[in-house]
Amino acid sequence: MNQPIPLQLSRSLLDAAGVSVSLHNLERIPAKSKLLIVSNHRSLLDAPVLMKAIGRPVRFACHYYMSQVPLLQQAIALMGAFPLEADQRRQASFFRQSAGFLQANQVVGVFPEGADPMVKVNAPQQLSPFYRGFAHLALRVPVDGLAILPIAIASREEKRGKLAPLALFRRFDPSEALFQGDGWHSAILYRHVDVLFGHPLLIDESWKSRYRGSGGATTARELTQACWSQIAELLAR
Repeated sequence: MNQPIPLQLSRSLLDAAGVSVSLHNLERIPAKSKLLIVSNHRSLLDAPVLMKAIGRPVRFACHYYMSQVPLLQQAIALMGAFPLEADQRRQASFFRQSAGFLQANQVVGVFPEGADPMVKVNAPQQLSPFYRGFAHLALRVPVDGLAILPIAIASREEKRGKLAPLALFRRFDPSEALFQGDGWHSAILYRHVDVLFGHPLLIDESWKSRYRGSGGATTARELTQACWSQIAELLAR
């Protein structure tokens, strides 16, 4: 039986790059729930690593500039990723596209740290603060049985390099604050990573009713923190 193209490409890319992936706590992957996965993010290889890990195609939200660069645009389309729009339309495009995929029973993937660790490069066990957009999405989207699965990508061995000058990225997305400097966009090439699955968080009526009340922002913050804490703990191991 033929595998979906994004899954084939992910496995082929990791094999070609010589990336070894070890999986931990596979039994925690929900078998039936609609699924939103959240993970830390340091490398362009994170999306294929996660797809190989769960064995399913994942619709990853990606940066606006990726839809503007020739060849890269075609590559992300083949991988099934969906680019966000620029500036003020970014959040609305994220909600609209993600909700559609979840309602169609497709897995959606989010890197809540944003692009910051990609440009500035965190240490392998360092976790930046999370943006809360994914939590608002999970609490708002009109689907039943949605689960958020926190996943940690822990690098054991890697090579660090330079991808391209930030000025080049600035040409494709002048609005991105991260691209305003004079340095380079870093590139992390994994050699061996551990993928550790956290405990899924079922977005049940209890979560949703709290969100619909006066404490909506607080509920989204609690959900975000719950995912951040799990991933931070897994990385610390």
